[in-house]
Amino acid sequence: MSRDPYELLGVKKDATQKDIQSAFRKLAKKLHPDLNPGDKKAEDQFKEVSTAYEILSDEEKRKRFDRGEIDMTGAEQAPRSYYRDYASQSGAGDPYHNSAGFADFGDHDDIFSSFFSGRTRGGQFRSNGQDRHYSLEVDFLDAVNGAKTQIKLPDGPALDLQVPAGTRDGQSLRLKGKGEPGIGGGPPGDALVEIRVRPHRFYVRDGDDIRFDLPISLSEAVLGGKVRAPTPSGPVNLTLPPNSNTGKVLRLKGKGVPKRGGGAGDVYVTLKIVLPDTPDQKLADFMASWTPANPQDPRKSMGE
Repeated sequence: MSRDPYELLGVKKDATQKDIQSAFRKLAKKLHPDLNPGDKKAEDQFKEVSTAYEILSDEEKRKRFDRGEIDMTGAEQAPRSYYRDYASQSGAGDPYHNSAGFADFGDHDDIFSSFFSGRTRGGQFRSNGQDRHYSLEVDFLDAVNGAKTQIKLPDGPALDLQVPAGTRDGQSLRLKGKGEPGIGGGPPGDALVEIRVRPHRFYVRDGDDIRFDLPISLSEAVLGGKVRAPTPSGPVNLTLPPNSNTGKVLRLKGKGVPKRGGGAGDVYVTLKIVLPDTPDQKLADFMASWTPANPQDPRKSMGE
């Protein structure tokens, strides 16, 4: 393999620091030993490109290499003469004289700020692994009450996942260290799991509150009393006031979605009077003969 760092990284002599960074990053992702376990050839190639990058990423070392003062390993070379040597010794009238000195070797961006998290004392480069993104559907009640589940990764084993109580639709849960492996001993990235909550057949979430319609019979509406009502945390006894109309809203305090800081939202129950599916002749006869003590027009507010 070539001992020229430019050839090893596949860049030209006038490559910018960003070009050099990009080239090394691609090669490191392909050749890193953590991604090629047991592959001696890939390991050797990774060491080569790391050494090349060590030279070219350091402005001073790169200049010294270009002048032939050091080789790719950083070892001192026998001095070679370039026109710059003559220029440094010549006067203003000399054709090799350049008052700008080495100004044509401009400064380059610091590539470590955008990619590398640090460099070890041995000259190896460390990079944090990238995060992986996944999506997971969960049942409405599992999101409200919390649940343990698993997510099957397309490129790996299943991961255990704790869905916290009160998780919202679209919320992302972080699994630390379950992302892409790091480079040069850097820490791995995380797995970010976006939660998609399946709709419930009658519950509707409103912030930390839960709303739903509760069917009641005509006799329950007229006479009132205790009825059994579901909530996300389990059924409760709900007291209906006598003469409860369809649309009346009752509140069950603290029976809603658990809050992160403690406590929970409320459940709002909207009553809905439902007549029997099979006609009740006695009820029909009673209504036909019934004369209300206080006749009313339920559509009066509609202007009809």
